[in-house]
Amino acid sequence: MDSPVVPPARADLDQLRSEGDVNLSPRRRAWAAEHLTPKTQALLDADARHFLHQSLSTPCLNALAKAEGAWIEDVEGRRLLDFHGNNVHQVGFAHPRVIAAIKQQLDELSFCTRRYTCAPAVELARRLGEIAPGDLNRVLFAPGGTSAIGMALKLARVATGRFKFVSMWDSFHGASLDAISVGGEAVFRKGIGPLLPGCEHVPPPEPLRCPFKCGTACNLACADYIDYVLEKEGDVAAVIGETVRCTPFIPPLDYWKRVRAACDKHGALLILDEIPIGLGRTGRMFACEHYDVVPDLLVLGKGLGGGVFPIAALLARESLNVATHTALGHYTHEKNPVACAAGLATLDVIRDEKLVENAAQLGDYTLAKLRAMKARHPLIGDVRGRGLLLGIELIRDGKPATDEAEQVMYGALNRGLNFKVTMGNILTLTPALTLTQAEMDQALAILDDCIGAVAAENP
Repeated sequence: MDSPVVPPARADLDQLRSEGDVNLSPRRRAWAAEHLTPKTQALLDADARHFLHQSLSTPCLNALAKAEGAWIEDVEGRRLLDFHGNNVHQVGFAHPRVIAAIKQQLDELSFCTRRYTCAPAVELARRLGEIAPGDLNRVLFAPGGTSAIGMALKLARVATGRFKFVSMWDSFHGASLDAISVGGEAVFRKGIGPLLPGCEHVPPPEPLRCPFKCGTACNLACADYIDYVLEKEGDVAAVIGETVRCTPFIPPLDYWKRVRAACDKHGALLILDEIPIGLGRTGRMFACEHYDVVPDLLVLGKGLGGGVFPIAALLARESLNVATHTALGHYTHEKNPVACAAGLATLDVIRDEKLVENAAQLGDYTLAKLRAMKARHPLIGDVRGRGLLLGIELIRDGKPATDEAEQVMYGALNRGLNFKVTMGNILTLTPALTLTQAEMDQALAILDDCIGAVAAENP
């Protein structure tokens, strides 16, 4: 007999400031009861019977039948513009060039055993090193971003002879034990028990929640604090951070330069996590290019497999090729030829279809539209973004408008727009980089209507 699932109280949900919307929300259950037919509910019930339940996923919201381009379609034929996509759809879903490359590779070589190499893996590593900033020309592949983060942490320890890390509260680097140790979200850490030793956390560069009370006149005290921690600890292997938090929070332009200087001063490495935001999403191929900073280690994932195959990459400086005596990853699918073929096709599509340029131009256009929307809606406390990584933060009476954010999200679902709520009150918009201006206008009209309707219902 299945154990009953008891949704947490609203107050508990508000405390879980996470990068995803909590799946046990009472409002989600109410939406499902109103909009899902018995056919869909039967599939969701079966899913809930067979999968372990966990926050942010199972039990699920709905069931999909198709994903193509910038759109998803549920099993009942309802189409939605997908501004969520788990950040895997830089080239859109089911891009024909990615699918064709996968099919061709399946016919030629479907797997490469661990002691051998293959042409697609070598070529993908070469291409990544070629387009990466600075001298990030050494590569390791892994089945997913979390695993690649683990490899980065291990390499930093090997290269420096130190074991400590400095990372940010509210950050997310994956769900494994080592990744949540450097990560900072309570929904992943709470109640798990002892984590990786030597993980220190500092405040992130979030202007609206700045503990240093900088206000609008930011003096980068958060970056200076990292310098202070590195000095006092004295034996930190690396600082690890998300170049741009995908909620999103956009660090000031000098932030990473100051952190880079602090790392150099104290002998620590700099690891930048661009798993969800690399490969063009921010309007540059790599988000660190906005900050004119080259990390020692850069981690990519999610969209690298074209929204089809799971593959991630660790990019490292040539000088960090120092771990020949140990195994950093040694994953069974490290050089999977089919995954690497998907990655090569993805890079080709990004280049040939000028998706980085599209993200930059359409992002600027959208940010201007969102600022105009903010002027019309007092419920909008802030809009921000870089490229096609965009966020609308809802504030009421100076506090996060968490319930209103959920109302907007489910109202938008009813009108054909899918996105997620992060940190409880931020409408996070991450569409495919293949999105057209007409599709963006369609999505913005839905958001405008939904925010206005929710504000009217909650005067």
